[in-house]
Amino acid sequence: MNSAITESPATGRVPLFPIFALLAGAGFLYFIFLAAGSHPEKAWLVFLVNYLLFTGLALGAVLFSTIMHFTGAKWSHSLSGVAESFSFFFPVSFVLFILLFIGQEHLFTWLGEDLYGKEVWLNVPFLFTRNLVGFLVLYGLGIGYLYHSLWFRLDRGGSDTFLKQFLVKRWKTGPTDPEKMKRRMTFLAGWFMFAFCCVLALVGFDLVMSMDPHWYSTLFGAYTFIKAVYSGFGALIILAGFLHLSSAQSFRLSAKQFRDAGALFFGFSLVWGDFFYCQFLVIWYGNIPEETTYIIERTMVQPWSLFAWIIFITCFIMPFILLLSGKLKEFPKFMIVICSLVIGGFWLEHFLLLAPNYLHSVDRFPIGLNEVIITIGFLGLFVVSIIAYFRQFPELLNSEAGEVA
Repeated sequence: MNSAITESPATGRVPLFPIFALLAGAGFLYFIFLAAGSHPEKAWLVFLVNYLLFTGLALGAVLFSTIMHFTGAKWSHSLSGVAESFSFFFPVSFVLFILLFIGQEHLFTWLGEDLYGKEVWLNVPFLFTRNLVGFLVLYGLGIGYLYHSLWFRLDRGGSDTFLKQFLVKRWKTGPTDPEKMKRRMTFLAGWFMFAFCCVLALVGFDLVMSMDPHWYSTLFGAYTFIKAVYSGFGALIILAGFLHLSSAQSFRLSAKQFRDAGALFFGFSLVWGDFFYCQFLVIWYGNIPEETTYIIERTMVQPWSLFAWIIFITCFIMPFILLLSGKLKEFPKFMIVICSLVIGGFWLEHFLLLAPNYLHSVDRFPIGLNEVIITIGFLGLFVVSIIAYFRQFPELLNSEAGEVA
């Protein structure tokens, strides 16, 4: 294992795994401490914001691999191998979703309200059941796709890690026809993309829009999964950029590959901006009080209007202006900074959509140490999941790892 991700202290490099594991543990303990305090709704708000963000990042990054395989794109082979590392966050995300059930009394602001007939849809047992089934299907398709991808990418003779030993035993008893495996992989990729759109649209309706049960937008589901694609591609570029810049392993991308990935990222910034504009325009033009109140509070009332402008600048204006240059897309350090700012903007966007439902009469900047510590804990958990993937399959950090036929 020659990557920076799996280095030990003896090599003189920073041991990333224990550091991020410590951050994850500290963040989780702090969340428990805050949730047991006098304002548990604030802890659960930050939990939900981070759950939505990091789940979207993982799903969006894996979606990149399925799209590239389904369309037969050859340029993205190395990037697809890296993208699949985000799948190790799937079981973590699933457990975190179950934990949301514990905080239902503090999360769902519509509990105990008169929902005027929406009780059929907005009730906790049905909400958790439909989302739980959706995630089971989506993550099952993703893990199935990963299995078939590893069948092509890994040397089936080695068995140097626990998970690889398990897979090698499974491969010896399973099908060995490459064409058959490729057809299965394409089938799973197609259904993963379809399930991605459906499940994330459902999550957008149930875990974001429903927190203000009297506001609705029929475009909100599509807006949610496009946001996950956009931010997930950004997370993939960040990881690929760090791996490319590391001298401890052989993973490298060409300038053209960075440029193509940056072009996709730029393209989805336009799509996200278009969905945002279409949703905003219809609500503004319709001028219906039930719809406009939601938008006015988040764009014209302090401190939320400040958030709205920061999000608009970091998630659309900045990448739109800077990524018009094809040359800038070829520099990994530049792309890491841009993508990090965009993802930070989306953290604020999730907070902006949810926080006004929980924090009433806010007269100061509503983000402090509590939010930062819990977010760092989620980041630690996210990075640990990716490191665990490359610890199990270190050869995938080689840019020449076996290509999917």
